Amino acid sequence: MKKISSLIVVCIALAMVLIIAGCIQPTPPTNVTPQVTTPAGAGATEVNVMYAGGVGPMPVLLSTNQVDGYIAWQPYVSVATESGIGQLVTYTKDFPPVPEWNNHPCCVLTARNDLVASNPDFVNAMAAQTILADQWITDHPDEAAADLSEWLIGNDTIKFGDQSVPALAVMKSAIPSVNYTTEPTPAWVNGTKNFVNAQISLGYVTGNLKNTSAADMDATLFNFKPYGDARKMIAEKKIVTPAKMSKQVGIGYLKGDMHGGSLIIAVKEWQYFNDTYGIAIKPRDLTAARPEICDLIVNGVPVAELKLVTADAGPQLMQMEATDIIGMGYAGVPPAIGSIDKGSPIKILMPINTEGSGLVATKGSPAHDWDSFIKYAGERSASGKPLKIAAPAKGSIQDVMLQYSLKYSGVTIKFV
Repeated sequence: MKKISSLIVVCIALAMVLIIAGCIQPTPPTNVTPQVTTPAGAGATEVNVMYAGGVGPMPVLLSTNQVDGYIAWQPYVSVATESGIGQLVTYTKDFPPVPEWNNHPCCVLTARNDLVASNPDFVNAMAAQTILADQWITDHPDEAAADLSEWLIGNDTIKFGDQSVPALAVMKSAIPSVNYTTEPTPAWVNGTKNFVNAQISLGYVTGNLKNTSAADMDATLFNFKPYGDARKMIAEKKIVTPAKMSKQVGIGYLKGDMHGGSLIIAVKEWQYFNDTYGIAIKPRDLTAARPEICDLIVNGVPVAELKLVTADAGPQLMQMEATDIIGMGYAGVPPAIGSIDKGSPIKILMPINTEGSGLVATKGSPAHDWDSFIKYAGERSASGKPLKIAAPAKGSIQDVMLQYSLKYSGVTIKFV
């Protein structure tokens, strides 16, 4: 058994080295530049996009008829559907061009290059903790729903006018639509590059990543070594104890949604991870529903004081990482791409999950899939009342996917 275990470890390590070195090259990404053939009359179709400054305001905007729909990440898709204020139009995996976005990348773990260089064991430990927490969510969906509900929403009833729904029911509905995975497979790498191409077509990527070679793009975007080292430690059941950090480290995540689910679970279930794997992110205040200051403890040794820092949307979080307010972040892949494109000293270390975003509309809307949504948008445009759809922020994953698919479908976008 020891020989088999050792062989598995060697194979994992060798595979990661080959990927990092560029010896295993993924299939070149599909050319996703929109190729739109505008149907007769579709040139008049217009959709108004409003940036809400984050996902928090969206349910109120929808329930008070200030918008006709919104695109968001979980649990805000389920907030609309479970509370009865809205209905699902479609998840982004079914956005056009189908099946381009099936199992698309969503959230990633990022780190500053100087942090990785100066404290590799710390970054490896955080990567290992993220892998373990992701797996725990998959293995314990009901318990994860309770933890995430308490942290993100509270365990109270969510109310919008006469409509109400238990917060836990919302989270239980949300979790199955998210694929928790941390393996940077060739397919996932290709999916990330598809986002690069989409952002180029929207004018969001204009710097380091535009007109670069596939090999240079890999080197600019990714550093999978911490992932490989973390997987090796987990397989060997021995997390290396990092040297004690001399200063507090900021860890960023998005307020109000499940992008940082693995970080939240790591904190909420710290005792389990400590007892089972010898690693824990232990909150200083064990009574806090949403603690801010934690200790990273490895093999019983406190090695770093962590400050958990929130942002309203991915672009804001990546700006904090670019300016060294935080050293690592949990955010959507398009904001990470956008920040790296502008020269920020950041790398994507690994995925955290895929999919999980969706488009919702007012309850009773005739939009129940993408085609009927576009048809309804055309009818509203013809009547002089274009649909108004809320998105979290410019450059967020939801913004990129919504704009890209609308343009692919021949729709004119107006920002309001």
